[in-house]
Amino acid sequence: MVLRGLLTVAGIGVTAAIGSVYFIGTADSKVYGLEEAGASSKTLGLAPLSLGNPSAAHPGLLMTVPGIPTDDVTVVEPKLVYQTLRAGKGDTLAALLNRAGASGRESHAAITAIKKHFNPRKFRRGQEVRIAYRPDAADARKTAARVGTFMGFSLRPDLTTEVTVLRSDDAEFVSEVSDRPLTTELARAEGMINSSLYVAGKKAGLPNAALTELIRAYSWDVDFQRDIRKGDSFQVMYERVSDEDGNLVRSDRITFATLTLSGKPVSAYRFETSDGNVNYYNEKGLSARKALMRTPIDGARLSSGFGKRKHPILGYTKRHTGVDFAAPRGTPIYAAGNGTITYAGNKGGYGRYISIRHNGSYTTAYAHMKGFARGMSTGKRVNQGQVIGYVGTTGRSTGPHLHYEIIRNGRKTNPLRVKMPSGKKLKGKELARFMKVRKRIDRQFASIETGSTVVASTK
Repeated sequence: MVLRGLLTVAGIGVTAAIGSVYFIGTADSKVYGLEEAGASSKTLGLAPLSLGNPSAAHPGLLMTVPGIPTDDVTVVEPKLVYQTLRAGKGDTLAALLNRAGASGRESHAAITAIKKHFNPRKFRRGQEVRIAYRPDAADARKTAARVGTFMGFSLRPDLTTEVTVLRSDDAEFVSEVSDRPLTTELARAEGMINSSLYVAGKKAGLPNAALTELIRAYSWDVDFQRDIRKGDSFQVMYERVSDEDGNLVRSDRITFATLTLSGKPVSAYRFETSDGNVNYYNEKGLSARKALMRTPIDGARLSSGFGKRKHPILGYTKRHTGVDFAAPRGTPIYAAGNGTITYAGNKGGYGRYISIRHNGSYTTAYAHMKGFARGMSTGKRVNQGQVIGYVGTTGRSTGPHLHYEIIRNGRKTNPLRVKMPSGKKLKGKELARFMKVRKRIDRQFASIETGSTVVASTK
């Protein structure tokens, strides 16, 4: 009875301690509850805590009574507790681990272990890191971010890989890499356009990533403000990549699409050439991608056209030498084509400004940016579609928008009306291979009902 009473007291203390461990967290993190660390872990015993049950007590917290042998008591090691943190601006992996409660020595040892599979210098803002802890009463009484002894962490450098670092039995940190089981399916969606392609795509159930890619695939030829009419339609087949829990992790790869404008279908087939370049081509093998994009921004609204207008700030009529796209502050801005940055900095009423020379005839300019993407500077080579900056309202501006210019042979021209340099035309063996791929894609598309999915196949 004495032993039962003492163990009951101990059980109450453990329950209170572990309860506080479970609910500790910070504003930028969340605790994922109590889970097993892996199949090789010892039996985990925090879940079945019950008063007076010595087998449910933490081995480090179990109260012993003089004269009573502890060999008769079955103890079970606790489960690991997981906390997920997201890297903020300027965060390094070491800084994040230290914030999560790891000591400087622990974080150094853990990072040294992960270098075998992941370069810590590639750690970027937004990266999620899952921290593992072993709960103990001492840490449970603290109000710090850590919820126990730091045992390691895991992160996913890409969609298909997970790297895990855990403390071994000899207190050293070891790392391993594993493949994430992902399922790729082909999905089909279609719909009528009554107001905009974006609204129609959302109504048809297209994920944001697929819808963004659909708009981008047609952005070289289609003026989404003027070319879209009520009654136009679209069809699209895209890949849905899901994890082992059925969560959608990727949907930005479109295999095939048709946009019917004023009764005329414009098709786009995804095709990878022998040199590894991926592009969209029409049914004859002509690239949909032109040398320059008409609208180097996603989801924007044309707020001011090219030509004479009354300047909203200066108050008098002045020639507007580009087009304005209104968009939320921070919206990514893309390079309209491959080229070299000839200017990146502040430029009077343009605010933060970038100009890109694409060839001997064409230059594009981007103004009023909030800021530049990392690495953007004069002399930098950029690729079409690469993020160069973000929408802002710097310079003479009444609100967040992108001012976009196309300069042809030194003369500023209307981006929405200029005849774009033609795209690449497949020839010879590449064209023959494309035609085979096109036939396979047509069969796949015909075999899928709208709104359903099938397991993706490359045959």
